[in-house]
Amino acid sequence: KIKQDRNESEVLAKLEKIQECCKNDQNLMPFIIDAVESYATLEEIVNSMKSVFGLISITDRQKQHPRFRGEEFNWYEERCTGCASCAKYCPLGIIEIVTKPSGKFIPEGQKYFLEKFDIDIGRCMFCGLCVEACPYDALHMGSGFEEGKYSREELVINKQKLVDSEKHPSNWFRPQLETKTHNPFESDAVEWKNVGRHEQPSMEDLEDRWADR
Repeated sequence: KIKQDRNESEVLAKLEKIQECCKNDQNLMPFIIDAVESYATLEEIVNSMKSVFGLISITDRQKQHPRFRGEEFNWYEERCTGCASCAKYCPLGIIEIVTKPSGKFIPEGQKYFLEKFDIDIGRCMFCGLCVEACPYDALHMGSGFEEGKYSREELVINKQKLVDSEKHPSNWFRPQLETKTHNPFESDAVEWKNVGRHEQPSMEDLEDRWADR
């Protein structure tokens, strides 16, 4: 009830004063009393001080664009043929693929079984060329960035991790997702059947788009 009736802008101003005070040698007590008199809670006061010293996690995040090229690549095994186009086009050679004949889809040229699919994000510059090169839209940029580890070896995303990860693909170079107004930060996980395919535009569409340039 008290929090509903209090002046929020006044509370925030008092908490900011406490934060400023923490950065110098001023006496904190008068500012804490002012915050209490504005009905700031003990938790809010403590957290405002902790935030100055990096002792609290900030839950607020900057809004990210749906085309953000994140770290945890989204890979759909059901679509991948093992052609290794992604590895061939990677300018840094960070994708390692090992395949063997699978004996499936022989009339269509046979699909490979992937024994190994590793992506070393410790060396990746997130250019997205691997995603552009994939002819079957099996590989997508991810939407997150919190992949910090204590050793470089842990920055290698292996096949099992790619398979097990929840799929929230970025809209980067995937217009079929963008036309569906897909937002990786708000939408549910996307299965391989629903991720769509990038269809080649017709000659009429290309002429309409580029003829006047």
